[in-house]
Amino acid sequence: MTRRLVFSYLSLMLLVLLALEVPFGFVYARGELSRFSNTAEQGAMTLADVCEDKLERGLAADLPELARNYSRRTGSRVIVADRNGIVRTDTDNAPATTTVGKDLSAEPDMATALHNRPAIGTRDTPASDGEALFATVPGSSGTDNAVTCVVRTLHPLGALTEKVHTTWAVLAALGLGVLAIVTLIGFALARSITRPIRALERATAQLADGRLTDPPATDHGPPELRRLSASFTRTATRLQHLLRAQQAFASEASHQLKTPLTALRLRLENFEPHLAPGAQGSLDEALAEVERLSRMVQGLLALARLENSAITPEATDLDTVVADRAAIWTAFAGEQGVDITVTGAKAGHVWAVPGALDGIIDNLLSNALRASPPGTAITLTTVTAAGDGGRTPPMAELHVVDEGPGMTEAERRRAFDRFWRAADAQHEGTGLGLPMVRQLTRACGGKVSLHAAPGGGLDAVVRLRPARRHAPPTARRPSPDVPTAHGSSQQRHPG
Repeated sequence: MTRRLVFSYLSLMLLVLLALEVPFGFVYARGELSRFSNTAEQGAMTLADVCEDKLERGLAADLPELARNYSRRTGSRVIVADRNGIVRTDTDNAPATTTVGKDLSAEPDMATALHNRPAIGTRDTPASDGEALFATVPGSSGTDNAVTCVVRTLHPLGALTEKVHTTWAVLAALGLGVLAIVTLIGFALARSITRPIRALERATAQLADGRLTDPPATDHGPPELRRLSASFTRTATRLQHLLRAQQAFASEASHQLKTPLTALRLRLENFEPHLAPGAQGSLDEALAEVERLSRMVQGLLALARLENSAITPEATDLDTVVADRAAIWTAFAGEQGVDITVTGAKAGHVWAVPGALDGIIDNLLSNALRASPPGTAITLTTVTAAGDGGRTPPMAELHVVDEGPGMTEAERRRAFDRFWRAADAQHEGTGLGLPMVRQLTRACGGKVSLHAAPGGGLDAVVRLRPARRHAPPTARRPSPDVPTAHGSSQQRHPG
């Protein structure tokens, strides 16, 4: 923002300088040329009057000396022609360029002067190595103003052009100096204006990391920014208080809730010897509900701890984690007559929060196993999805595919909502499995989605960033108590 403010100051000042200096430079150049032209014309007219007087008195022999004196005094070339346009005197004596004896009456300026009208302008003169100002004036006398002679003076414009260029250079240097001063002043002003904003930026970054240690000052900057800083500090303080309260709840509620739930379970189990055979089913259902409530409490606490902590993901071997979890779950799956197979190419290392991959795979396998009928299989497949030419980087994908009843499109859209379960869901599900999978995947900087499997069932796809190609994404750390398969079922399928 500081650079933008300084750039705006410089842009405004540059416009002002251009609006002032450029017109001044052109006006000055035109004024100098006009003054020089008037001086040259007046001098030529005076010389023409003297030459006309000499000719009238028959003193034509004095013309060369008169022309040379004027040429030395003004630094110009002087040509004097008679009433017929024949050159009588030329101060340029070089044989290649002299015009003595030549008829110049056909040249435009000479023709104009022979008609008793002066001609002023510029022309290229190879002899003077550049452009020159010419002043061609008639010398006339008598009552009928008959033209007796014509005087042409040629004044090189090199000195005048150099003077104008020097003026432009001075204007440019003055403008650069003003811009340099404005840059220093503007930078100081911009730094002063943006200091409260930078303080707010630092405070916001600290708050995003979980703790505000350096609140922005409320006594610097414009009044609006002071009020904003004060409002931000109050909001951040209250937010930190709420976060600390939530963290305290997440750390203390586990013990406080486990104890009464455990006592309730024991008391219910103590009723078993005293119940009639017909009440045994109700007791079993009550114990199942207590177990489900216990898992639900554990899941909520795990999500709370996950959302309240942060850590940078680390490079984790996805193939190794998949193989380990599949080996562990094979025994449980075998009890239900379900096979677990691992296929696909090597995915290599991915960025993942420590322990998150285990929790993701355990929850997906638990839910897939719960939805799989005997005699079916659960397939874990790892692939590398190509990017789209730079905008989307390549991703490592983990597919957990089952052969269960699957889910409708509407159910797949709601599957990640907390506590949501399908109408025909089994009672032991908590509705927290897939929400925890999504939270863990986001913590790793990845994404999770559900799709219909080609042969029936559901395909849960977890996309993670390969560690060999990208910097670790900013992520959140899962709790070490994240429940896995035995306590995270959401419905008849993953969740």
